[in-house]
Amino acid sequence: MGTLYLVPTPVGNMEDMTFRAVRLLKEADLILAEDTRTSGVLLKHYDIHKPLMSHHKFNEHATSANIVERLKAGQTICLVTDAGTPGISDPGFFLVREAVAAGIEVQTLPGATAFVPALVSSGLPCDKFCFEGFLPQKKGRQTRLEQLKDEQRTMIFYESPHRLLKTLQQFSEFYGADRQVSVCREISKVHEESVRGSLEDVIAHFTEKEPKGEIVIVLAGCPAVKGKNSSREKRSSHHHDSSLEEE
Repeated sequence: MGTLYLVPTPVGNMEDMTFRAVRLLKEADLILAEDTRTSGVLLKHYDIHKPLMSHHKFNEHATSANIVERLKAGQTICLVTDAGTPGISDPGFFLVREAVAAGIEVQTLPGATAFVPALVSSGLPCDKFCFEGFLPQKKGRQTRLEQLKDEQRTMIFYESPHRLLKTLQQFSEFYGADRQVSVCREISKVHEESVRGSLEDVIAHFTEKEPKGEIVIVLAGCPAVKGKNSSREKRSSHHHDSSLEEE
């Protein structure tokens, strides 16, 4: 049996590759790439010369069976996407599921991803958060926005620059113009920028200055309802005191 490696690639700066990632790509029998042209630039930069096979959301169902057979035959295969960690709003899940079902070892390397640095540098609570990725474009969008009204954890979204203002305006409509937000763009690149403030302030900023590049939105969660939390705290405190008395 071979091994399937999920290898993160830089979201901006070429130096964000790890030594282990480069070594495994050089040792692999086959590299699966979301876009062979994009990955070709990275591989050339690190002097990696291995067979490349296209593996993206439009063909992953058709190609996964053949890849699993190669893994069963003992090949070492690496999966990379255009940027970041495979499976995070990128191809990867389906192949991993098929490989796991076939009893093949799957290893994911730690490495570059866009949402973690955006979250940590946002100044918003990062002890609890939920990753939403891209919101539905049409069907289900309003429903999802409605469902997140009571979400108290910090929320993370991916968005394209030409849809950013629309999304921020919808957040303002659903959650209030004073909700805090951080819009991080061009992570790890020369022109990396985090725009922080209320939704009203950040909307005004990007109305004046056209957004460019890859974007991560980090949105503050819904403030806790004091009545609900205090009663919950009283119950847990009472339970805790009781257990202490029993001891």
